[in-house]
Formats: sequence, C-alpha cells, structure tokens
Amino acid sequence: MRAVVQRVTRAAVTVEDVVVGRIDRPGLLVLLGVTHDDGPQQVERVAGKVAELRILRGERSALDVGAPVLVVSQFTLYADTRKGRRPTWNAAAPSGVARPLVEDVVAALRARGLEVATGAFGADMAVELVNDGPVTILLEA
Repeated sequence: MRAVVQRVTRAAVTVEDVVVGRIDRPGLLVLLGVTHDDGPQQVERVAGKVAELRILRGERSALDVGAPVLVVSQFTLYADTRKGRRPTWNAAAPSGVARPLVEDVVAALRARGLEVATGAFGADMAVELVNDGPVTILLEA
C-alpha cells in the first residue's frame, strides 16, 4: 500500500461537476494506492501513520488537533515507468481487491475519531488542493 500524504489548508474532489468529498480547513489529503498482496496489516499501518504523523503546524498530528482527512483512491501510485514511455499498472490491485481495502483505511481512520471525506472509487475525479508548506510525504506499508 502506498499513500501520498499532503498537508493542505483545504481540498476537494469533484466528479462530473458534483463535489463528492471536501475538507474546508487545515488537514490532510491522502492519495492511496493498493497492490495485490495488501491486507489488514497494511490498512492498520497506513491508517496509524496518517493519523499520527506529526506534519501539521506545530509538529502536531491529525489526531492531536482533530484535523480532517480527505482520502482519494489512486491506482496510478503503482505505475511502473522503468521501460519505455507508457506506464504499466500491473502492480496495482484490481478494483475488487483495492476498493474494500481503501474503504477499510477510511473506516480505520474514522475509528480513531477522525473526520474523513472521500473521493469516488474508480471515478474520473478532479482533485483540488492547497498544499500547505508545501508538505508532501510518501508512505509505503
């Protein structure tokens, strides 16, 4: 499982001109990719890291300050660009595997008491954000 975590002042996801997920105050945007052998252990590791990373202002975590999190599934985090000019997506888990694990990460964050908004799995999404800092962290579990 891979996650790109960005500290943001706000972020939103739009699908077909409809906002499906939004955070309107400082928090985290998490772009989340799933690979074939991910499971509950990776879910817990990523959720724990996202919740507890001290990357918000004052070296605080989302849990420390009750910051919102916007989770957006993104299979392209598993692009392989080593050969040629066209990426391959073989390392990305198929939607039947990935969707439940993305939902499990969201549930694990909510179980920790965080406010979590989401994108729309598998949709063509427009993601808008204001990166604060900028701070962008890559997590791999």
